[in-house]
Amino acid sequence: MTSFSELGSPSPGSTAWRALLALAVVFVLLATTGWTAMRQQRGPAGSLAVELAAWRKGHLPAVARGHRPAVAGGGVPGGRALPDPSGPPRRLARFLDSLTAAQREHLARRYPLVLGNMNGAPVELRYHANRIALVRARNIERKRMHDSALTPLGRQNAGRRMERYEELLSGHRQILAFDPTGSGRAAEVFGDLEHAGRVSVVVPGVDTNILSFQKDRRGYTAVDGMARALHDAERALDPNGNNAVIAWADYTSPSGVGMDAATGKLAAEGALRLRALVNGLPALTRVSLMCHSYGSVVCGVAARDLAPKVTDIAVAGSPGMRADHASDLGTSARVWAMRDSGDWIQDIPHVEVGGLGHGADPVSSDFGARVLSADGAQGHAGYFEPGTTSLENFARVGIGSVQSVRCADDDTCRSGLS
Repeated sequence: MTSFSELGSPSPGSTAWRALLALAVVFVLLATTGWTAMRQQRGPAGSLAVELAAWRKGHLPAVARGHRPAVAGGGVPGGRALPDPSGPPRRLARFLDSLTAAQREHLARRYPLVLGNMNGAPVELRYHANRIALVRARNIERKRMHDSALTPLGRQNAGRRMERYEELLSGHRQILAFDPTGSGRAAEVFGDLEHAGRVSVVVPGVDTNILSFQKDRRGYTAVDGMARALHDAERALDPNGNNAVIAWADYTSPSGVGMDAATGKLAAEGALRLRALVNGLPALTRVSLMCHSYGSVVCGVAARDLAPKVTDIAVAGSPGMRADHASDLGTSARVWAMRDSGDWIQDIPHVEVGGLGHGADPVSSDFGARVLSADGAQGHAGYFEPGTTSLENFARVGIGSVQSVRCADDDTCRSGLS
């Protein structure tokens, strides 16, 4: 890892000091030229935390099979204790499998955010719990739209969130994770996750929150559109395959290209959540991570402790993976990288000094990743645009057809593949 701890306090004339100054100048310029977005208005805080606290104190009432318990209340004294919601997924799965349908329904209605975000819970139960949570969050925002105690901007933002929740509730959308706290987090599944043999997880970059989860215009620049396009591309390449794609906006991303984006703090927190997601997927599932921009920092930090089921990590438009070399990531997964020639991320200094910056350039020959073609991507946000070589390469990695990817330079990225 590129900690540079041996440098100590850099002297003004040192290479490290010059690199640090370069980073500071670049990010100040980005922040003052319109590339740093204004922070989103925050939604109601603490909903999940409140439910988690109640869950930890709660008990499951004994229920006769086939009878539905009362939804109100937190259980009865002496009832069955609820397990640690952050415990091992297999243990949580065994607990939930031991319950009656009525007991699972009781938990979904009393603790929808807990159950909807629980790795190890059956996916259909998570989808159901998150629909309950979304309905409640939508109703809260609908009331806030007319709350005179809020500013006009606050009421407008409540309306935007209400509309987003309505969209997430539409049709038969499969919402795997949802948390309205702060700027909001979510994850959506495309395909049959429960029976998928291969799963691709799209990990997005900066300015990803509940309001930017999907976009009406330039939809393929939002994580929902990225994942939808990837799923369509995988199905086109492998019509009979059993592949699923997850739009994973279930971490707190940096707001704009500022100092949060230049450090690894949020990436470290996101990496813990990404590992938890992977650990909650079936043991025999083969997983590929498709990481864009700051999302590649999250994937780089997570790599060392990812389960062996992760076979591939592919990054696009990466500012670095907080490593000097692909081998430093400490993963058995194949590491792929791509970057469009017009992507502004190439102008970011690829160094890490004192926690600022994200290390070596993943598309450089010294890094050691397998470099893919990104033809057609057209800039930093175009890697998942239908019809691009970049999207097709992501899809081929996702379905395991790695011997047919298109390399950036000759056929070197396919060398040594079995």
